[in-house]
Amino acid sequence: MDEAEARARFAAARVARLATVRAGGAPHLVPVVFAVQDSTVFLVVDEKPKRTKELQRLANVRAEPRVSLLADHYEEAWGSLWWVRADGRARVVEDGPERDRAVALLQAKYPQHAASPPTGPAVVVDVEAWRWWSFS
Repeated sequence: MDEAEARARFAAARVARLATVRAGGAPHLVPVVFAVQDSTVFLVVDEKPKRTKELQRLANVRAEPRVSLLADHYEEAWGSLWWVRADGRARVVEDGPERDRAVALLQAKYPQHAASPPTGPAVVVDVEAWRWWSFS
């Protein structure tokens, strides 16, 4: 797998894991839906049940912008295994054109967002490095 293939697999994945760091240094890992445009990954806090829209991941990004996102594929036939990681710097975007673009990209990728657009803040990740592995 080369970088173009790695980026294409990452962009096509339905879910990734977002890794951030809590204020005390503990890791924080959550599954997220996302969209990719060029070297930017977009997430938006959506309407799924949550205690609050002021999520731990938002506080973490505000305090420490370095993040990683991991998308992977598993099958019992290990010859099909792969993972792609996007490492970069994130920021929380409350409103404006960049947040609107994030919502539009998520609506294009996920029918659930087309029917019910997310209304929370966006996390915008400027990817600085792509890393990947595949069995074959």
